[in-house]
Amino acid sequence: MSSPAPCSRVWFITGSSGGLGRALAAAALTRGDRVVAASRQPENLGNLVAAHPETCRAVALDTHDPASIQAATEEAVNVFGAIDVLVNNAGGAVFGAVEELDDAEVARNLELNFLAPLRLTRAVLPHMRARRRGHIISLSAAAVLGNYPGFSAYGAAKAALEAAMESLAQEARPFGIGVTLVQPGPFRTGFLERSTGRAAARIDDYAGTSGKFLSYLGSIAGKQPGSPDGAARAILAVADAERPPLRLVLGKYAIEKARRRLVAAGRELDAWTEAGTAADFPAGS
Repeated sequence: MSSPAPCSRVWFITGSSGGLGRALAAAALTRGDRVVAASRQPENLGNLVAAHPETCRAVALDTHDPASIQAATEEAVNVFGAIDVLVNNAGGAVFGAVEELDDAEVARNLELNFLAPLRLTRAVLPHMRARRRGHIISLSAAAVLGNYPGFSAYGAAKAALEAAMESLAQEARPFGIGVTLVQPGPFRTGFLERSTGRAAARIDDYAGTSGKFLSYLGSIAGKQPGSPDGAARAILAVADAERPPLRLVLGKYAIEKARRRLVAAGRELDAWTEAGTAADFPAGS
């Protein structure tokens, strides 16, 4: 294998067989970076590896299996010598009203969207910490900016991931490791078609709330305004930034949603400041 340019980064990207993960892997490779493209189905990455045989390695990864994570991480370091950027992109959603979801469905969703990225992050951190540099980028969701009916389990898992990454950002900063959460709106990635499921239980009373929203999601599949290639360019820019943001809000929909949330939160805080501050002991006591 020929030596790549010294300035090229090594990316480890989960969920690389399609959607945003694939677009990001292709964009990084096109500009001369090296990519470990991880997927449960690495055979689907054959075309990407064939186009970049010197700089792309496809690896099998089951984020539910700590042994698989360890093996994939070690392979990445052995092949390319380091992992500069970890992208926790793989994920999925279970749809259903809170009352419709059972414990097993919620647990699987938390496993996929919260515990699995944490496992991979913990596996990569020792390598980054030893080198005193690195960047961990995790895909969150617009649901954390304000959740929707039927998205309780998915939004909760992404909110948990955000809270964990906020802590990690402070813990890892002294070691030169950056942390960024990406909050995408609706993007045309195939996520709704490939990576979602429905709660087994159905309760008719929720047809007008969670049921209606899930029907809407079905109607926009393949018509979302967000471009995976555009998202990839934005994430590359974050990775290149001297001071990367803790959060990157992707797409006009999500940006407008974030602005509305900030305004509403400020108004509510102002309206209830007097009641909230009254809970403290009097000054000087």
